[in-house]
Amino acid sequence: MTLTQLATLSHALPWREGWSPGAAFGARKMFRLDADRKVHFCDGVTRRDFLHAGALGFLGLTLPEFCTLKAAGAVDPKKDISCIQLMLVGGPSQLDTWDMKPDAPASIRGPYKPIKTNVSGIEISEIFPRMAKHADKFALLRSCYHTAAAVHDTGCQMMQTGRLFQGGLESPNYGSVLRYDKGPRGDMPPNVLIPVPIGQLGGNLPHGDTAGFLGKAYDPFVLNADPSDPNFKVPDMLPPDYIAAVRVDRRRSWRDEINKSVQYFEESNQDSKLMDSTFDQAYTLMTSAKAREAFELTQEPEDVRKRYGMNRFGQGCLLARRLVERGVRFVTVNMFETVFNEITWDIHGSAPFSPISCYSDLVGPMFDNAYSSLLEDLSRQGLLDSTLVLATGEFGRTPRINPAGGRDHWPQCWTVVLAGGGIKGGQVVGASDNIGGAPKDRPVMPAHVAATVYKCLGIPIDRELKTPQGRVVRLVDHGFDPIDELSV
Repeated sequence: MTLTQLATLSHALPWREGWSPGAAFGARKMFRLDADRKVHFCDGVTRRDFLHAGALGFLGLTLPEFCTLKAAGAVDPKKDISCIQLMLVGGPSQLDTWDMKPDAPASIRGPYKPIKTNVSGIEISEIFPRMAKHADKFALLRSCYHTAAAVHDTGCQMMQTGRLFQGGLESPNYGSVLRYDKGPRGDMPPNVLIPVPIGQLGGNLPHGDTAGFLGKAYDPFVLNADPSDPNFKVPDMLPPDYIAAVRVDRRRSWRDEINKSVQYFEESNQDSKLMDSTFDQAYTLMTSAKAREAFELTQEPEDVRKRYGMNRFGQGCLLARRLVERGVRFVTVNMFETVFNEITWDIHGSAPFSPISCYSDLVGPMFDNAYSSLLEDLSRQGLLDSTLVLATGEFGRTPRINPAGGRDHWPQCWTVVLAGGGIKGGQVVGASDNIGGAPKDRPVMPAHVAATVYKCLGIPIDRELKTPQGRVVRLVDHGFDPIDELSV
């Protein structure tokens, strides 16, 4: 959740008539507790304004916290796995990436040739020469499918939550569930989304990248910035010169004042208790040198940055690695924001979409460099075993090339790539038919993938969550078990 979202949430809270957070600290002037001067408000709330005493209380509003879950036995302390989910927005073609059909007719096999990998018997597309050297580290799940509408939005929902949103109920994504179950590690936010949320995909539906019914307190921290920008800064983190006046010995009295100012609200709304741990986490994130340092890509050597690729996705994967190294539990990297008027995996062949040639010209090398560098670095640093890397699109592409020379949406079959975090690399699980149009062996659905992710993260798939209306929702629907062949 960004600070802007928190500010919006504060305006929606049902304050007692005649009372407001501004009134509690003076309607015209507010004393800033982390500096030696007053601040005059004029036109609205800025991110820095959010650190003023009148607004900081909302950073503590949250649902039941980690210690309660741990005491109830819902957390497996032996499994402390992080996860990096790479959302390949647009839907990569299985036939042109990881499930080649070289013996099929030209209208099906497409323009690309398979190449051998460092694992005998496994071949992938020639657009991934570096990835081919790391096949021992990843597993290919070639038989994923779903039966919902062939639109981007529904596929994104299912691949980030395990289910389709129905009846107005939005399920939480993996990172939000992990945050709900295990909380943060130290100063770092437990769930981060890079660089921005998925935007317009044509369906005007949710994409599964929020906490859903768990509430905004468990939304990811959204970067809202391009890490490849030479002037890259995180909008919701304060620069060191602004923090220079912060004094540690004021924190306790600060929180005490805030607790007093919202006492009535706490007493009248049990779900909105001001949690010390959540307050500290939000404040610490914005004032922690460690947190700020984690986002400083300029600390990486230039050759390392170039190895990942000096583009939004490449630098996003590098940033994801830095965040996991420093304790972030879950990072989502969206490869693209939209499929319109941007070169993506969505190769319909004509504008405003992408041509199939972009797989070799741009999109393929972009993924190949970023993904391969990520696996190399995690492995070199001994972090791959404790970091699940999940790369997936929202569906596959039609086996037959269309009249525009591209491929259209095809949820009937596609490939998911998994590595690290308890996944056995160097293998292929499942198979498609001879044209890559349907699973032939070991068909699996997004819910099976979700069950596998939760198994890797140490969260029981039969865990029950409650909606704000009191409805009990199973973490993964009945009948969908983890894909055990993938496990070490």
